[in-house]
Amino acid sequence: MIRGADIREISDGKLYRSSDLVRLDTGGCAGCSACCRDMGGKVVLDPYDVYRLNASAGYSFEGLLAGPAVLSVADGLVLPVLNMDGPDGACRFLGEDGRCTVHPARPGICRLFPLGRYYQGDDFSYILQVGECEKAGAKVRIRQWLDTPELPRYEAYIRSWHALTRKARELADGGSDKLRTMISARILEVLYQHAWDLTDSFYPQYEAQEAEVKRRIGIL
Repeated sequence: MIRGADIREISDGKLYRSSDLVRLDTGGCAGCSACCRDMGGKVVLDPYDVYRLNASAGYSFEGLLAGPAVLSVADGLVLPVLNMDGPDGACRFLGEDGRCTVHPARPGICRLFPLGRYYQGDDFSYILQVGECEKAGAKVRIRQWLDTPELPRYEAYIRSWHALTRKARELADGGSDKLRTMISARILEVLYQHAWDLTDSFYPQYEAQEAEVKRRIGIL
């Protein structure tokens, strides 16, 4: 989710790369689940999140929309976000023991926390959000914290996804209501409802589908 605040207001003011050591270690969270509550509309699912939740936890896109997620306007586009309508505003994936029931397949935004991404153009750096997690203490390398295979390829995908959604928003902002609806519908159809081959790597599949959605909505 795009935030308009000054970087100095929401972070320690430093820009990090995945090789950097940052005070992130929560010691297993010690039963805390504060970051899994009252985050309505903030945990936007990107296509890789949906692929991973399907491959590792058995949730199809339709299955996600049947409860764990809901379609919502996020940064000017209609996209799936995690549903926070459980007890005390909890995520639907939060178990009674205060632990994530899909932790190995948790979305990218959840893997980041309490980090965020700070974009300059379509490139990004990591930032440490201040006042977001009381448990974070010992230093850990960011790439270890993210717990994501093929991290350079994943980061390249995130840049590409950000560029696509930025261009789609710009196109939608300058058009009619009908155009805005069409753009969101095509993104959902081609990049979310698409039947990913779970036995194959996500990235080449995404590249083909990204080219297709650009063609359909008129992004060169």
